Amino acid sequence: MKRYKLYKILLLAIIITSAGCKKGFLNLQPKDQLVTATTFTTYDGFKAYAWNFYSVFPGYNFSLQNSEFNSDLFLNAVANGRSNWIWQLITIPSTDANYTNGYNNIRSVNIMLDNIDQSSLSDAEKKHWRSVGYFFRAYNYAELINKFGDVPYVDRTLSDTDSALYMARTPRDVVAQHILDDLIYAQQNIKPAGDGPNSINTSVVQALISRFGLREGTWRKYHGLGNADQYLQASVAASEKLLTTFPTLNASYDDDYNSLSLAGKPGIILYKQYETNQITHSLSSYGRNASGRWDLTKKAVDLYLLSDGQTRFTSPLFTNDKTPNEEFKNRDLRLYYTVPPPYVVNTTPPSTVFTYTNKPEDTMYFALMNRISNPQVKTLPTLNWNGFVVRQEPHYVDFPNGQPYSVTYTGYRFYKMVNHYILNQQNADINDCPIFRMGEILVNYAEAKYELGSFTQAVADATINKLRARGQVAALNIGSIPNDPTRDPDVPAVLWEIRRERAVELMGDGFRFDDLRRWKKMNYVTEIKLGRWITKGGVNMPPANSIIPIQGGGTAGYISYEGTPPSPFPDYYYLYPLPSNEIALNNKLTQNPGWK
Repeated sequence: MKRYKLYKILLLAIIITSAGCKKGFLNLQPKDQLVTATTFTTYDGFKAYAWNFYSVFPGYNFSLQNSEFNSDLFLNAVANGRSNWIWQLITIPSTDANYTNGYNNIRSVNIMLDNIDQSSLSDAEKKHWRSVGYFFRAYNYAELINKFGDVPYVDRTLSDTDSALYMARTPRDVVAQHILDDLIYAQQNIKPAGDGPNSINTSVVQALISRFGLREGTWRKYHGLGNADQYLQASVAASEKLLTTFPTLNASYDDDYNSLSLAGKPGIILYKQYETNQITHSLSSYGRNASGRWDLTKKAVDLYLLSDGQTRFTSPLFTNDKTPNEEFKNRDLRLYYTVPPPYVVNTTPPSTVFTYTNKPEDTMYFALMNRISNPQVKTLPTLNWNGFVVRQEPHYVDFPNGQPYSVTYTGYRFYKMVNHYILNQQNADINDCPIFRMGEILVNYAEAKYELGSFTQAVADATINKLRARGQVAALNIGSIPNDPTRDPDVPAVLWEIRRERAVELMGDGFRFDDLRRWKKMNYVTEIKLGRWITKGGVNMPPANSIIPIQGGGTAGYISYEGTPPSPFPDYYYLYPLPSNEIALNNKLTQNPGWK
């Protein structure tokens, strides 16, 4: 993934294709004949050009994590950080990078595709580069229809006089079929190993089919569009191939997100590589300092099962949620990798040293974290970006104990991508980012099989139970599912467990907002977002005079920074509005219904 940087000088010429005059829905660029003549002749020329396509993958750039604020499982822990989607404050934008960047990317791909046939490549090489182009074109169109529904479909490079610049929106049915056709072609014709390690290959194409097929199929089912099964079956078929190719998972869930290198890791299909002094990110640093304000909600934490496979509402292993220690006992290991376990140590901030208190309960999770992690990643106590010890977890914004870093509103601070590899150097994080991994494929497969009416215990064992085993949670027995009093009564118990597993496995990965949209379950976000139970003035609790708000007032209860959002969630909010500038430039474009 990082190798496209090695072609920077060549791409400076090629990037001419990213600039130009505004015409309709595309940023048009003059085709530089010298660039075309010198680039699209040799195999390496195509490869150098195509590395630029990989920038479509966001990696650890905050966008996926920030999208979680629009769901029911995350809260933006800043003042007035409410989601405009949830609070129905979205207005029609004049421009939208989701739209313009998508079409800019598609144009770049189409330029390459239009120059394949006249090149001197062999037939097999032409099929390979056509497959690479089809993959990235499909990826970009899949993102466009996911957000906007019907969008203009263009499969060739347009000149500045082409009448297609002002075409109407192409029906979603047609665009989705093109996406699937492109991906099926790519699966059949791309070089199986791609262009070397960590490049687009057969497995990566199958991973996108798995993702797109599930998303499109369920959108069609729950939004009444029809033809859902075609896409669900494509998702199942691609997922089954990947289950064979990648039979084992990475031994540690945390290792999927906090490895210095994901090269050769079990279950990793494609990743974005980060390297010291070359390509770095800031996500881990933000999670360790005052800027990282991603918080899980109480609802999110309640999704994590106990080790006996039951919910916190039904398991005899669960005593209460009135203290952090009790709430975190005997839980799915993925919770400890996602939210810091509770503890208290003695330290005088800011300091890199600490001592233990004289209370064993203050460090009851230290041994667990030593067992499942290591000092470079997530052992306790937690540290901020320059190694200062955090005295206590949970560590509240409005009760910082002299430590204005690593803070939380809800008490459930999101630290899944946080590690201690680089301290005393902020915003230079180098843990690799998974783009496609088997954790996602397994929950895709389980859900698609259920939606097709073919989910069995064998499927559960091959998917849900592999993930539960990694979290040291008892297996799902579909014939004996414990009652969950929080289950949506409109969702069957088996599907509820599949969706639970998806939420837990992909927590904070940027899927939940889109999942609620495709299931037509954005009504979940109209519920109030709550945090931990606190007792002001209690042991290891905020002081009696703390300003932390509690639901219903009083001195004990669930933290409640936000009120109850408006309800119902509008149907037209399930699709994004088209940018007004695009409609002004092209009078054949129409706005999504309901947006004014």
